[in-house]
Amino acid sequence: MVSSRLMFKPIRWNTFPKDFLRIQAGFVLFGLAIALMIRGNIGTSAWAVLEVALAKILRITPGTMTVIMGFIVLSGALILREKIGWGTLANILSIGPWEDLALSIIPSVTNDLPLQIGMLLLAILLMGMASAIYIGVDAGAGPRDSMMLAIKRTTGVSIRTARIAIDVTVVTIGWLLGGPAGVGTLVFALLAGPSVQWGFNLFKVEPHKPVEVEAMVEDG
Repeated sequence: MVSSRLMFKPIRWNTFPKDFLRIQAGFVLFGLAIALMIRGNIGTSAWAVLEVALAKILRITPGTMTVIMGFIVLSGALILREKIGWGTLANILSIGPWEDLALSIIPSVTNDLPLQIGMLLLAILLMGMASAIYIGVDAGAGPRDSMMLAIKRTTGVSIRTARIAIDVTVVTIGWLLGGPAGVGTLVFALLAGPSVQWGFNLFKVEPHKPVEVEAMVEDG
């Protein structure tokens, strides 16, 4: 049996207030980015495709579905004995409500391709900034990244392979369920990585574990 201490990253209490405010700023940007992709109607990130589809089926908000999915994925990561931190739980509980708030403010846009493209590109830019802020706090990976790292550790596949396998599976299920997959989904997959690298450079983030951060682009 694995002790809870080994499964949970220690909290740095001396910097916790500052870290909490900083990580919440990242979550606000995450939620806003997801909402912009949804309202842009030309495709979203892989997880948003699935979560929006399930939200419609269950008749709940996309943000609520994001929270539920976070706990489901976290359960899988814990079964595989992946270490988490307070930031992991904050991720699950925070991004969904911020997403719903942004969705309540941002109108849905259709038949205006330039604006829709602009919304998608802004979302990718914001998610890069959010990732740099969140990862820089070093309070534990989000639930989806925790699952990715657990698969890498338990199977021996590369982190890129684990990420691709998860994303392809998630977006396929979401698309089959009627989720908002589109050309924007592919654009996000291609540009999210460079956006996060830009965010690292902008905020001068020094990843503590570069091999793990390499594919940590989307956990909202």
